[in-house]
Amino acid sequence: MNDFFKRITGQIAALWGKWSLVQRLILIGIVVAALAGLIAMVTISSAPAMAPVIDAPIRDEAAQDRIITRINQEGIKTSISPTGVIMVPDAASAKRMRAILIREDLIPSGTDPWAIFDQERWTTTDFERNVNLRRAITQMVTDHIKALDDVDDAKVTIVSPERALFASQQNPVTASVIITPKPGSDITQNRKKVEGVQKILKFAVEGLIDENIVITDQNGLVLNDFAGMAAFDRINQIAEEAKHIQRQEAYYRAQILKSLQNTYGEDRVRDLNIKIEMDMSSQTVEKKVIDPITVKPRTPGLAYDDSEQVISVTRSESISTTTWEGTGFNPEGPAGVEGQTSPAYRDMENLYGKVNQSTRTHNEELNETVIKQEKSPQIERKTVSVNIDGRWEIKHDEKNNPVLRPDGSREREYIPMTDDEIRSVEALIQGAIAYSAAKGDSVTVENIQFDRTKQFADEDAAYSRHKQFQLMILLFLAGLALILIGFMIYRMVSRELERRRRQREEELARQQQAIRDNALLEAENEGVEVSMSVEERKRMELLDNAVNMAKEHPGDVAQLIRTWLLEE
Repeated sequence: MNDFFKRITGQIAALWGKWSLVQRLILIGIVVAALAGLIAMVTISSAPAMAPVIDAPIRDEAAQDRIITRINQEGIKTSISPTGVIMVPDAASAKRMRAILIREDLIPSGTDPWAIFDQERWTTTDFERNVNLRRAITQMVTDHIKALDDVDDAKVTIVSPERALFASQQNPVTASVIITPKPGSDITQNRKKVEGVQKILKFAVEGLIDENIVITDQNGLVLNDFAGMAAFDRINQIAEEAKHIQRQEAYYRAQILKSLQNTYGEDRVRDLNIKIEMDMSSQTVEKKVIDPITVKPRTPGLAYDDSEQVISVTRSESISTTTWEGTGFNPEGPAGVEGQTSPAYRDMENLYGKVNQSTRTHNEELNETVIKQEKSPQIERKTVSVNIDGRWEIKHDEKNNPVLRPDGSREREYIPMTDDEIRSVEALIQGAIAYSAAKGDSVTVENIQFDRTKQFADEDAAYSRHKQFQLMILLFLAGLALILIGFMIYRMVSRELERRRRQREEELARQQQAIRDNALLEAENEGVEVSMSVEERKRMELLDNAVNMAKEHPGDVAQLIRTWLLEE
């Protein structure tokens, strides 16, 4: 085997050596193309299989965009095939999205309904084909309902009777669905979701109408009895209307309170009650308005209005006049020929008279406009009442100290709001709520004193604590001042005693030095040689150096002495 590989390798090497550069490049290109094709084939074969949401292609771009947007909202990745079919990653996602699209009426009108339930079916007889079709439809509808997030389990029964010869004898198609909701789901109370399940059934089964569909929960409660839910819907509508009124009241309350509290403070404006009465009925009003017709517009630049307007213009006019004179004899032509006299004039034959008749028809054109308005819910009446407290001021004596009562609390004076202030607040509130006397709006502003017993007690207790704290600080500062004064006196006394002690020592040292100097002087005078101790020599040298330093640098010596004095 090794010899075989060696021989093959040698032949390839020899053949490679005989080839030219162009032949080598061609071989390399063929090998690279083969590897690229192999990699592409493996990549395509390993790609996940996509499932169509709707088997039929969607040509309408707007409908296609709506469907893709709704699928993306569910967090499912989508793609569009070259033929226009929307694809999702797996069949389960396709079933769930088909149910959602049917429930929300997003299936295009031109889409074949049976394309949603397209399955391969092999039968041999019409009976088996119909049975398999019914089973497939039932199973597919069941899968779609189970794919809903609110449904834990579903059982579907569809009854399709045989076709009768006459329509009057044809039994209707019926369907019943038993739904088991998931825990926490609101499908049993949500009418829209129940209607979505009902639409799935109607879309899947031909000839099925709403009256023949029964949807119940696992307890047997009928969910699609929308006629019986009218009272429940009315209750929900009333609750929503009440919430809307509460939101309006909260909005006005917040705006008015904010404005008043910014002016008078949060402590003085606490209570504000507002009641709004709204007409929640929806009405359509149609009225006709006749405006004048402008015959001549106003000339630009004139100081006065020279335009001409009329209520109407003549559209058409007709005048008819009838005059008759004579005995009433009207010849009828040759004998034997019927005349053309009308019966009214024939009755007047051989009568003498004179008739003058004139008729005028005048049609006027009006500038009439027909206006149709739909009145939405509107506010009918607003009632606002607010209480604003007056001001409290603490009384002070001549020395600007608070006047204290026997129990230690401070005496206060209540200053109520003036009538002008109350009228100003009423005007402010009327402007905020768009006050209308014609609608019966009411604004009441009262000045009622708040109970501030606890507040004043807390403030007086805090004031007492503050005064006690100030007294403690004063006593502490007084004690500290006494201590400092005592320390200063002690320091002064100790310095004076130290100064006196130092003076005594200096005087004693001076006396001793004078005695030594006298003794030395006497010894020198007597010619006696006196020996000095080492300490005395050193002292004498220091004194000589100090004297010489003072003579040479008197300023430095003076500064040194001043420093010593300051330190002492």
